Amino acid sequence: MPHKDKPNVVYILTDQWRAKATGYNGDTNAITPHIDRLAAESVNFANAIGTSPVCTPARAALLTGRFPTTTGMFMNDVPLSPDEESIGKAFKAGGYATAYIGKWHVDGHGRASSIPQERRQGFDYWKVLECTHDYQHSEYYDGDDKQIKTWPGYDAYAQTQDACEYIKQHGDDPFFLVLSLGPPHFPHDNAPTELQQAFSPEAVSFAPNVVFDDAEFEQFTRKEAAGYYAHIAALDRCVGDVVEVLEANGLQEDTILIFASDHGEMMGSHRHRPFKKQIFWDESCRVPYLLRYPPMTAGLQNHRVMTPLGTVDVMPTLLSLCGVNIPDAVEGTDLSACVREQVEIEDHVALYMSVSPFSDNHRDPAYRALRTSRHTFVHTSEEVYYLFDDVDDPYQLNNLAECAEAADIRKELARQLARQLAKIDDPFREKEYYLDKWGYEVTEQGYVPYSR
Repeated sequence: MPHKDKPNVVYILTDQWRAKATGYNGDTNAITPHIDRLAAESVNFANAIGTSPVCTPARAALLTGRFPTTTGMFMNDVPLSPDEESIGKAFKAGGYATAYIGKWHVDGHGRASSIPQERRQGFDYWKVLECTHDYQHSEYYDGDDKQIKTWPGYDAYAQTQDACEYIKQHGDDPFFLVLSLGPPHFPHDNAPTELQQAFSPEAVSFAPNVVFDDAEFEQFTRKEAAGYYAHIAALDRCVGDVVEVLEANGLQEDTILIFASDHGEMMGSHRHRPFKKQIFWDESCRVPYLLRYPPMTAGLQNHRVMTPLGTVDVMPTLLSLCGVNIPDAVEGTDLSACVREQVEIEDHVALYMSVSPFSDNHRDPAYRALRTSRHTFVHTSEEVYYLFDDVDDPYQLNNLAECAEAADIRKELARQLARQLAKIDDPFREKEYYLDKWGYEVTEQGYVPYSR
């Protein structure tokens, strides 16, 4: 029986997939026919931004609709409080079956440790590992079974197959399913062999903001980029499998299907090495975000929404589209009108941040930033400002922050940034302030583990 008053939600979450690296966005390296087809049937949030562009902080923002400065989730491998009013709990309270398959990375009790029910944030069906990127020998826990298991072959393929079986078996009642895939996050040498062989480092083309003035850096970047696009081609197949199973089981009209990522990847842009994120550049923070719900998006051809969508906005937007109550603690904004009414929300901005840069980024400055429908504005902890016109300058080559012609824009965006920070009670202090507030501790290596 159809239940369009409570549509299913299938959320395909990838890791470290930057928005520019898709065929529908014009990247000729990206072989993504299934995703391109999905884009032609979806609302494309063209300014989707990782609220904090690194794994744990971004995923915590997705699960809670709250900012890292509120939850304390501003670095990797720290635990999300089991008391959070998460998206899984909200859907479950709204009458949904809940399922999570793949990478979790918000438990903070060891990357290979099992996660008890009370820390699963409302998800019942559970085939999860906290974190691994060993895609050809990927382990997981199945529900309450303490015996660790191994996905057969390339884990994204196996996890997608499991998600497809779940969809087949849960067509009668509404469900919220998250399929959390590890690629195209590095390492980039463990995609399926036939796809690794299909992408030549020498054939990869790069954007204008990638400048090679060192042969060794170019060789390394080309090699990593070829592997990155091999993973992308593999995940395109996964998206195609999910679309196919929804259609084959008559669930397409009843299902909100989302393709997204947690954050991006620099891959040589602005002279930043492959693997790097956390920083404010477009390649690090902007992610693909497609939302297809045929009763609302039928007839749309790659309908671009320019209203910024921050990770914290996802939870209230999806809950609203599904008629589920939005918890009072949520700090994000309901942008469902962008889908229901196909309108832009002109005054909405996406606040994003790096609170206490860690690991290989620990020498980078913290920052607070805004994405509007046209501009990126950044204020760093070193009192450096950046202002980019992302329409006229999509590769962010021209910093307008000190240009007299852009002075009024900078002043207005600075005011908006101050208002956004006041709304979440963030004083934008030095990173030590937040480390002390949350009881974190710095090691000699610059990494900041949880130590409460």
